Amino acid sequence: MATNIITRAGHEKLKGELDHLWRVYRPEITQKVAWAASLGDRSENADYQYNKKLLREIDRRVRYLRKRLEDVKVVDYSPEQEGRIFFGAWVEIENEDGERKKFRIVGYDEIYERKDYISIDSPMARALLKKEVGDEAVVVTPAGETCWWINQIEYVK
Repeated sequence: MATNIITRAGHEKLKGELDHLWRVYRPEITQKVAWAASLGDRSENADYQYNKKLLREIDRRVRYLRKRLEDVKVVDYSPEQEGRIFFGAWVEIENEDGERKKFRIVGYDEIYERKDYISIDSPMARALLKKEVGDEAVVVTPAGETCWWINQIEYVK
């Protein structure tokens, strides 16, 4: 089960998507469905069938977003987090081969379309939580254990 926390920016993005779907995109598609329905036989009307399907997908996403926005808790930056890794942190890590990675630990709903975000529920995030710069974190994955050192921790304030 995914953790029900989200950053302020992630929450605003989900609200923006919901607003766009409900106020802009859905009315546009509804208008297309009405136009296609006015042409007559709906069983062989590709415009009608496609836009009806699209309308169902929009409605499904709107229902999901409304429910999700009710369920999530926005977690803002707190000065007590400084120096340690918690939710919302930008972290730079390095392994013994010198490979470096930089990412932000965020909620499940925020990781899509971002290569530099990881979920708080991921093995990497779980291994890094509460660590400080210079600490070693052992990440257990199906491929085995990997050791990473924390080089930098930053927060969006």
